[in-house]
Amino acid sequence: MKILIQNGRVIDPASGFDRQCDVALAAGRIIAIDRVAKDFAPNRVIDASGCLVLPGLVDLAARLREPGHEHEGMLESEMAAAVAGGVTSLVCPPDTDPVLDEPGLVEMLKFRAEKLHQSRLFPLGALTRGLAGEVLTEMAELTESGCVGFGQADVALASTQVLQRALQYAATFGYTVWLRPQELHLGKGVAASGPLATRLGLSGVPVAAETIALHTIFELLKTTNARVHLCRLSSAAGVELVRRAKAEGLQVSCDVSINSLLLTDADIGFFDSRARLSPPLRQQRDRDALSAALADGTVDALVSDHTPVDEDAKTLPFAEAEPGATGLELLLSLAVKWSHDSGVPLARALAVVTSEPARVLGGALGTLQASVGQLVEGGVGDLCIVDPQAAWTVRAEALASQGKHTPFSGYELPARVRATLVGGQVAFERG
Repeated sequence: MKILIQNGRVIDPASGFDRQCDVALAAGRIIAIDRVAKDFAPNRVIDASGCLVLPGLVDLAARLREPGHEHEGMLESEMAAAVAGGVTSLVCPPDTDPVLDEPGLVEMLKFRAEKLHQSRLFPLGALTRGLAGEVLTEMAELTESGCVGFGQADVALASTQVLQRALQYAATFGYTVWLRPQELHLGKGVAASGPLATRLGLSGVPVAAETIALHTIFELLKTTNARVHLCRLSSAAGVELVRRAKAEGLQVSCDVSINSLLLTDADIGFFDSRARLSPPLRQQRDRDALSAALADGTVDALVSDHTPVDEDAKTLPFAEAEPGATGLELLLSLAVKWSHDSGVPLARALAVVTSEPARVLGGALGTLQASVGQLVEGGVGDLCIVDPQAAWTVRAEALASQGKHTPFSGYELPARVRATLVGGQVAFERG
């Protein structure tokens, strides 16, 4: 299949390329940017006049709910949501049912995802068997089956000794450990500690739940020399600790969710369970610190933290509702909104959802490392075409995801994905 995309504004945040030109694709790859051969005979021409032509988005945190939670999301629905949002590569955590702690489970999940011919799936393997925090998994076998790293999802480790052993083993073989910084006992509340949680009578999660975990991780990194990716940072104090760790030369990267970047605990309103999230929404000073850190590179990537939740689990009292929100279809628009609201250059807002998360994955991408999250001649034909002028309102019923709950419901957002290509094939096109 040969495709020619004409007249679009082509932006590649990784290289700084930003020009109105044509892009030619053939055999699943980008064969020309700007200088398309005169004898190129496409099977299809896409007119991208007035649109941005971008690398496909890379999302480092998206639960697809299979296997085990099909009542909340199916591979088909969540992959459809991904390409509708321009996401062509995504990482899923291991907290499925059963947990992704066996090579056969990982291979089955990847096989099913590949048959859909939509987004590329990069699973995380469980760090410990059953996420129980006691026995390490066979990381080498899980890597061979397709895992790009190892983590505990939102399950905090009780044993520092187990974490130390995991980091030692991972460092020996060059694996990355993905950790959500959360102290086990302090992290059991349902809202961020502060005046609002107190006024609403909700159990609080103090900032110390994050900072204590970060201190522990960083101390262990100094002795193990492992590489850690920190998932969904939520506090100003946490940002400062990461900044210091990077200055000390520790092998650390981190991300922030669209929820923590743009919302605060005030968005809980009158016990709105759509804002029941993990990590919990914190105060404005935390949101501002996260925004500044994402802009200056202290925080590496922006993630959707896509967690579809069914109706029954959300229509409960706030403290009893299941945490999570849909986000795959909102990631690009919210990144652009962040650029508009904060004055951050568009190139940076696009980088944190394309080239920067791809850089976090690094060598785990294998042969795709040189082209995922980028637009390069010879690279894979993963890209999206976006209308930057198309404002749209978030409506639950219009979302492709099986999960319809989001704290951004009713928001008017900028920029809409018009088409998504994966491997040089059109995976999504808006009618």
